[in-house]
Amino acid sequence: MTASPFLSLPGAVEASGDDAGVAAHYGNPLREQRLLLGGAIVDLSNRGVLSVTGVDRLSWLDSVTSQSLKGLEAGSSAETLLLDPSGHIEHAIRVFDDGVTTWLLIDHSETTSLYTWLDRMRFMLRVEIADRTADFATVGWMPAADSSVTASDGPSEADDEAAVEAFVAAPNGVPLVWRDPWSAVVTGGHQYAEVDEHPGADFTWREVLVARDELTALAAAAARGDIEVAGTLAAEALRIAAWRPRLTTESDDRLIPHEVDWIRSAVHLNKGCYRGQETVAKVHNLGHPPRRLVMLHLDGSDSVLPAPGDQVLLQDAQTDADPDEAPAPVGAITASAQHFELGPIALAIVKRTTPVDAVLAVASEGILVPAAQEIIVPPEAGAAAGRIPRLPRLGAKRR
Repeated sequence: MTASPFLSLPGAVEASGDDAGVAAHYGNPLREQRLLLGGAIVDLSNRGVLSVTGVDRLSWLDSVTSQSLKGLEAGSSAETLLLDPSGHIEHAIRVFDDGVTTWLLIDHSETTSLYTWLDRMRFMLRVEIADRTADFATVGWMPAADSSVTASDGPSEADDEAAVEAFVAAPNGVPLVWRDPWSAVVTGGHQYAEVDEHPGADFTWREVLVARDELTALAAAAARGDIEVAGTLAAEALRIAAWRPRLTTESDDRLIPHEVDWIRSAVHLNKGCYRGQETVAKVHNLGHPPRRLVMLHLDGSDSVLPAPGDQVLLQDAQTDADPDEAPAPVGAITASAQHFELGPIALAIVKRTTPVDAVLAVASEGILVPAAQEIIVPPEAGAAAGRIPRLPRLGAKRR
């Protein structure tokens, strides 16, 4: 695949890892977060796009993944997970149906393996799978929830929206715009986070498909100032602040949906059988997930931003221990960012038994960075059989 034309924009710095091939930022990641909240776009053209056609496409996808997709209407979006037989997450799939084709949006590293698995599972069903990554490019976008965050020197929210919509592909007459369901608990889902107002409620994330041969024209519109752009660092910072899991950062070969509150948007607890369902049901109804996702507010005094994989340590364990011994590790960082309002933040997966009031630190670059945990998945998550669900109070504010 050729280099993205967005990398030719002034100040563009290429990202690394699974985001390689697109811009991490254009010179000012913090400002770009504000621009993104005001309607800017993010080049995600390195990501994968699969299409599924045929009259059995939705019932077939419903039967092999975690979400109820049989009744997905034209123009509707969903999120689903492909689990292994033990309930571990193998793929996270963003789903959009235009009435003729079901579009599967995935991170770059998932494309070949998901295509291969789905192609093997067609059997005699009337479905066809195609890799459309060479035909369509993904672009991230956040329609502004609050126009006050739009930068005064850039296009207005309405201008940005019109510019984006002009480029959105619609091969079957329906614009290909995937709307992230993370902003609310979906039908059949369940939220473990015990908050009155979830930070994902204002996460208006979209992913639109643009014909790949139109990507250069879209980049040219950005170069002219017709639309603002932000890099993947800005998108990651807002994702982390919204507690939104991502496969290529939060997942390992042991991750189950409960550990990162993914049942909120990607699992239907009352649908028919699918691979991994037994684990989903047992842990949700009778057990507890062995690990839990937390957001960490990091001390920025040493100007060190911990990296994915850095160990999260239980500082309290040092109290009665040999002072020369390192504190006990309880988990690891999965993603981190400098947020334009919250400062240095991170997502981490820790042991379920980690006390919610524990003093934590992150070992990074030879120093210990103090960290205060904000509970996303509580230790009591699961064991829901017979329990009356907790409902958030209308109009309540998150503390």
